[in-house]
Amino acid sequence: MDTPVDGVISRMRALDATLHPRDGVAVFNRVYLAVTEAVDRYVDTGRFADPHAAITLDVRFAQRYLEAVEAVAAERRPPACWRPLFQLRRHPGVRPLQFALAGINAHIGHDLALAVVDTCRTLGCVPADLEDEFDAVGDLLVSLEERIREDLMPGPDLLQIADPLTHLLGSWSLERARDAAWTAARALWALRELPDIAGEFTEHLDTAVGLAGRMLLTPLQR
Repeated sequence: MDTPVDGVISRMRALDATLHPRDGVAVFNRVYLAVTEAVDRYVDTGRFADPHAAITLDVRFAQRYLEAVEAVAAERRPPACWRPLFQLRRHPGVRPLQFALAGINAHIGHDLALAVVDTCRTLGCVPADLEDEFDAVGDLLVSLEERIREDLMPGPDLLQIADPLTHLLGSWSLERARDAAWTAARALWALRELPDIAGEFTEHLDTAVGLAGRMLLTPLQR
C-alpha cells in the first residue's frame, strides 16, 4: 500500500530525471532519495514505533526541500540556507561530496527543526512525542554519511585536492547538525506563542546555515 512517502519518492525520481548528473542539486537529490527510500523501507518493515508520526515528519521534512526546488524553478528566492547550493550547482571547482554535504547541511540545519514544528502542529503533539522518530531518522542519516563520504571522495588521481577537501569537510558534522536541529525545534516550539521572536529566530537560523553551506561549497583547485 502506497504511503505519502511514496509520493515524495516519486517527486524526487522525477526531479532526478530532469537534472544533469553533475548538477550539484542532482548530487544532493540522489543522496536524499536514497535516504527517503530507506525511511520507506523502515515504515514497511515496522521499524518505527509510531509509523504515522514518522511518515508525517518525513513528508513535512521533504516538503521543505521540494519547496526550495520549486521556488528556484519559478525564479523565486529559496531560503538562505539553500541559496549556496543553487547558486554554485554548476561550479567546476566544487566537488560532488561538497554538493552532497551542503544540501544535507541546509536540510538538517534549517529544514529539520521547522519540520518537527510543522509535524507537531499537524498531529497535535509536542516535540518530545517525536523524539524516537527524530532519532531513528537521524541515525539513518548518520549511518549514510560515512558511505556518502566514501563514495564521493576524490580518488587517488585527485590527491592534489584531497587534503584541502578533507580539511574543509572535517569542519562540519552531521551528528552535531542533527543535535542542533533538535535544540532549534524545541526552542521554536517554546516560542510558538511569540511569533515575532520565533520569526527572528528562524531567520537567523536560516542565515547561519546558509553561511555554513557557502563554506562547504568553497571552490577547490581542479
